[in-house]
Amino acid sequence: MITTGEIKVGSAFMFEGAPYIVQRMLGQKSGRGGMVVKLRVKNIVTGGTQDLGIDAGEKFEDVDLDEHIMKLSYIDGDTYVFMDQESYDQFEMAKDDLGDNAGYLSPDDDFDVNITFYEGKPVGVKLPVNVTRTITYCEPGIKGDTSGKSLKPATLDTGITVQVPLFIDNEEKIVIDTRDGSFVERAK
Repeated sequence: MITTGEIKVGSAFMFEGAPYIVQRMLGQKSGRGGMVVKLRVKNIVTGGTQDLGIDAGEKFEDVDLDEHIMKLSYIDGDTYVFMDQESYDQFEMAKDDLGDNAGYLSPDDDFDVNITFYEGKPVGVKLPVNVTRTITYCEPGIKGDTSGKSLKPATLDTGITVQVPLFIDNEEKIVIDTRDGSFVERAK
């Protein structure tokens, strides 16, 4: 069994008799009835996506998924092609199937990813907790502001936008937390 608190991007669970995989965490909302976690999920069997709001205390049945360690080989439009490092088999995944994780992947990466399979079909990806990306555009850095409390938007080499401290400049390499897209530190 998996509880609402254990669900994250890439988690798979049974909901109303169908297997779903989480593509995006949309946030949490507290109210009179308790906390509700909002998710964008994909039905593994039909491929349809929908937004769900689930109560904080709910429990779900796990879905049996196989995991294989792979490397991103190349990107062809909206298709990401991964290669198994042992058998050299290649598997394709659509950008939509990767959800938020697509913004952290580049063929130039030297890290492995875990591809999850459901009945022999690739359905999701689990990334390392921290990845290093290069900033392609942000407003100029402000000297002396090293507190890190004030943030500004920065576009990464993969095209996504993240919030970074004011002292960060263009072309800097930074470490990003893939769980929530937050800035961790400058890359060493």
